[in-house]
Amino acid sequence: MSMRRLLLSAVLLSTGTPLWAADKVDLDYKVKFLPESDQAEVSISVEKGEHVRSLDFNLGDDGYYSDFKADGEWTQKDPQRGLWVPGKGKASLTYKVRISHPRGDDRFDARMTEDWALLRGDDLIPSAVLNQVDGTDLVARLEFDLPKGWRSVETGWPRVGKNKFRIDNPQRKFDRPTGWIVAGKIGTRRAKLGETQVTIAAPVGEGMRRMDVLTLLTFVWPEMQAVFPRDPAKLLVVGAGDPMWRGGLSAPNSYFMHADRPLVSENGTSSLVHELVHVFSRISDTDNSDWISEGLAEYYAIEVMRRAGGLSEDRYQKVREHLIKWSKPVKSLRTENSTGPITARAVLMLQELDREIRQATKDGQQRSLDDVARGLMRMDKASTKDFIEITENVMGRSSKVLDTRLLR
Repeated sequence: MSMRRLLLSAVLLSTGTPLWAADKVDLDYKVKFLPESDQAEVSISVEKGEHVRSLDFNLGDDGYYSDFKADGEWTQKDPQRGLWVPGKGKASLTYKVRISHPRGDDRFDARMTEDWALLRGDDLIPSAVLNQVDGTDLVARLEFDLPKGWRSVETGWPRVGKNKFRIDNPQRKFDRPTGWIVAGKIGTRRAKLGETQVTIAAPVGEGMRRMDVLTLLTFVWPEMQAVFPRDPAKLLVVGAGDPMWRGGLSAPNSYFMHADRPLVSENGTSSLVHELVHVFSRISDTDNSDWISEGLAEYYAIEVMRRAGGLSEDRYQKVREHLIKWSKPVKSLRTENSTGPITARAVLMLQELDREIRQATKDGQQRSLDDVARGLMRMDKASTKDFIEITENVMGRSSKVLDTRLLR
């Protein structure tokens, strides 16, 4: 091989640029809400079915999906999994999905009435393992067919038409419309915070204080960005009153808040900011370490308010007193699902750790818990061991705060 060809090969390898252009294939989701039956009719269409070898769907064990019809082959070996092998040319899979999801005590984490629907896109299109032809780039879009009288629909994805959205998630091979969706007779408030388009949306008459929510988000946004250097293209906050679940539920590009939840509770913490931390940080955990994601979310729900000037020093100390009293019975933080007292004890430990990190690094470039959080953001899932290792790397030595039976 000549020297010129060797040099060309080296350049191509170093840039990592493919020698061919990806074959773009349209993947269209269409959703038609059917309020009279508490269902939605969903179709998944592939422009060139021969580019998709199969989609292996996880249908769960609740029986929400039914009435499957497919171009090509559809097989269900058991109720929890379905395999679609599209036919050649334009191929579609259609089915129905139940919308309302009970969550105990007569509450719901998804609901549809005759006037509106509030749900997560994760449930409209179930997760699936995609097997496609090499060099295929699926271009996904989501479109809604709304019932008569329903005015609009909002998702956490960029709008490309009246009721149409572009779905592009680089973290997934199979682009599906995850995150919250609200449709029907809804009211909205919008603002651009940093580089993010923020929308607050809720059904009319559900008591959602849209401007209050938007004002608090505007207040804390600069401090949130300083800790978690991320600019989501879009953020959707949705809400509704009873009988929806009385709390907050986050997704990568959106989150739900019950309309009756105070923006700042009497103990000085904020569920609204807590869920915002989840959206910004995307920190998740493994190995019985839910204290990491929940503890950090509550720590920054307090700390960000404090840094923004919304929490005085005496009020901050009263918050600590409440956390100390609430978490007194806690002996260990290690659990798969953190409870309120465990999260409170985690916050106290994280406050002590932040002071330790600042003290240990004051002679050089001072570090803080913020640096640990940013390290965790780069991980897919973090364990307690990972947390300790990142902290020791930030501090330059071991941590006395983390040498505790709480983490064993």
